[in-house]
Amino acid sequence: MSSRTASAVSPTYCKDIEVLLRSHANVEAAEAMSAYMRGLFPFLGIRTTERATLTKQFMKVNGVPSGDALEEAVRELWAMPEREFHYTAMVLMEKRKKELRPDDIALLEFIITTNSWWDTVDLIASHLVGALFAKHPEMVQPYTEKWMNESDNLWLRRTAILFQLSYKANTDAALLFDMIRRTAREEDFFIRKAIGWALREYGKTDAEAVRQFVAETELSGLSKREALKHIGC
Repeated sequence: MSSRTASAVSPTYCKDIEVLLRSHANVEAAEAMSAYMRGLFPFLGIRTTERATLTKQFMKVNGVPSGDALEEAVRELWAMPEREFHYTAMVLMEKRKKELRPDDIALLEFIITTNSWWDTVDLIASHLVGALFAKHPEMVQPYTEKWMNESDNLWLRRTAILFQLSYKANTDAALLFDMIRRTAREEDFFIRKAIGWALREYGKTDAEAVRQFVAETELSGLSKREALKHIGC
């Protein structure tokens, strides 16, 4: 988000968020949340609804940074260990997603590939990357190719499969099917699940195209089940 004027927010914006959220920590809930995420991340133990209320009120009083200030805030929050700070960073970006510009792709790639797990990557892919690529379709081909061909990061490949989740009739079906063919033989659960999820969502728009693709393509059992869950064979 370089070369953009930052909105007027406090220089202690992220520190103030940290103080607020830490003041609502719940050790018992934090242990359960961390266990649910296979112990990959520590949590403060703030339930989703409570966190949403806290961050909404904070933003109402303190505003939402934009431009360079937003990138700085996202990176600062992403560097904090507890998962709630990463979720809050995504909330800030979601609030500014209509302002996303092509040079924001570096930040999106950073948060996809850092502290990576489905709970952050799926929202980044479908809401943020999806919004950016819809606004700047010239970015789709070079970045999906890069993520498929030049990266060994499964979360970037998952993003290439999932970024069109909300496109409905605007889905580039040829591209979606191409992304899936190129990952169909991968054994990773998150890739196979993404394939099924993407097909299931597109099936709500063109069920026959999805049925035909599944019939003609060698997919894992998981991917097939997910793809055909609501439309049948």
